[in-house]
Amino acid sequence: MHPAFSVIFFTTLSGAGYGLMAWVGAIAFYHYAGGSLVEPMRVLAFAMLTALILVTVGLLSSTLHLGKPLRAWRAFSQWRTSWLSREGVMAIVAYLPALGLLLGVVRKSGAAMPMLLSVAVVVCALLTVACTAMIYASLKPIPAWRHWLVVPGYLAFALLSGAALLAALPGAPAVGRSAMTAVVLLAPLTALLKLMYWRAIDRTPLPVTRGEAVGLPDRELSVFERPHTEENYLTREMGYVLARKHARKLRLIALTLFALLPLAGMFVAGLMQVTGSPETAAVVTALSALSVLLGAVVERWLFFAQAKHLVTLYY
Repeated sequence: MHPAFSVIFFTTLSGAGYGLMAWVGAIAFYHYAGGSLVEPMRVLAFAMLTALILVTVGLLSSTLHLGKPLRAWRAFSQWRTSWLSREGVMAIVAYLPALGLLLGVVRKSGAAMPMLLSVAVVVCALLTVACTAMIYASLKPIPAWRHWLVVPGYLAFALLSGAALLAALPGAPAVGRSAMTAVVLLAPLTALLKLMYWRAIDRTPLPVTRGEAVGLPDRELSVFERPHTEENYLTREMGYVLARKHARKLRLIALTLFALLPLAGMFVAGLMQVTGSPETAAVVTALSALSVLLGAVVERWLFFAQAKHLVTLYY
């Protein structure tokens, strides 16, 4: 499939935003349940504001690949049958508890931010990411997307990038240390999920043959002439071959960026904090967060570019 960069940036930025939003909700729940993880409450406010900005920018970028962006609102009407519509509905719904939680943080009022609101933020954020993943996981003509690891992979990337961003936010050492621990745990887990996914799509053949594609299921067919005289929409959008030529290199780059470098960065940042160099630690965590986002962009590009549409059996 031809990767649309607007969709890649949308899934990367909004995924990071929803991941950060989920972590803020979890921290708020812990804090108001009697924990003492949050020192200044403005850290939560800044984190939630950052998450909302990322989500908003990501959602706006998702409309850039549409032929008629002003008609995007129509997608909300098909929530009974369409995962894309459900994603749009959940994206709007998630704003409500997130803004309520942000208001409660700014006012520094326990009554304005009950634990139920924190739980709603976590649930809505993760459900939105799951709906985004199901847009692709529900498509039968693309076997690489119709895989049980697609949804866990999207959730893992959201939580990993959200934790990396949270670790890079200044002002709360306890929150930063917890976020760094989350990155150390999630980076190898996310890498494992992607390695399992790549292994599966490499070894699983297409579920149909060229004979079945043209209505002759019991025949072995070979192509001696293209069914068209020039490039068309199907060959541009569903016959992308560049990723298959450079898949190994790009996968290694993605793993290095979203897993290996952030993992090493968190250990270095932790060492810097112990030795009394918080400024250096802040720079390292910021670079690690940037590395996770860049790695997610490469991984998401591969996710689209390596997905083979069954229509290519005919074209």
